[in-house]
Amino acid sequence: MTGDPRQGLAPDALERVAAAVARAEAGTAGEIVVMLCARSGLYRSAVLVAALVAALLLPWPLILLTHWSAAAIALAQAGLAALVLALGLHEGARLALVPRGARRARVRAAALRAFRARGLDRTRGRTGLLLYIALAEHHAEIVADRGILARIPPESWQAILSELAGALGRGEAESGLVAAVSRIGERLASVLPAGPADPDELPNRVILTD
Repeated sequence: MTGDPRQGLAPDALERVAAAVARAEAGTAGEIVVMLCARSGLYRSAVLVAALVAALLLPWPLILLTHWSAAAIALAQAGLAALVLALGLHEGARLALVPRGARRARVRAAALRAFRARGLDRTRGRTGLLLYIALAEHHAEIVADRGILARIPPESWQAILSELAGALGRGEAESGLVAAVSRIGERLASVLPAGPADPDELPNRVILTD
């Protein structure tokens, strides 16, 4: 998968995922929204910290193991810092500098912001659910409103997210998303079945963001 969601899924694939959302919602009062994000953060601070640490550590082995002058060591420091900053221009290298837990925390925070910004907390029965995928981080999150949380604990989604992450890692974005949406719909239908006049309050289309 690339970092660009538009390269990850073709327009017809996006339509099939949207159709899967419609099918899933047909059996439940829940409202499912799928959001594909290129990345959840730029992580520029990680590059700056890495460049600073590398520049501060470099002089010690040079002082102990070489006869370089102070000017030469200072020049080496500047060169190393510049190299780290240049490597940080590549997204993959930049992400490698960020601990996995920090990346996941950033994705979670972005998913929570998107949940509120997209109005998933304003459905009639407070049954909105966001499936948020950050492609650069290769991580997905599910954020559910209180009407769902009262019936389904957050940890119960973990198996679905793990299978989706595996599919994304294999480059099987469409099939992974369709399967995840289907399983989410089944789980919601078991505790929040569709009523006789449940409105479709949120769009079924896949939301793409940078």
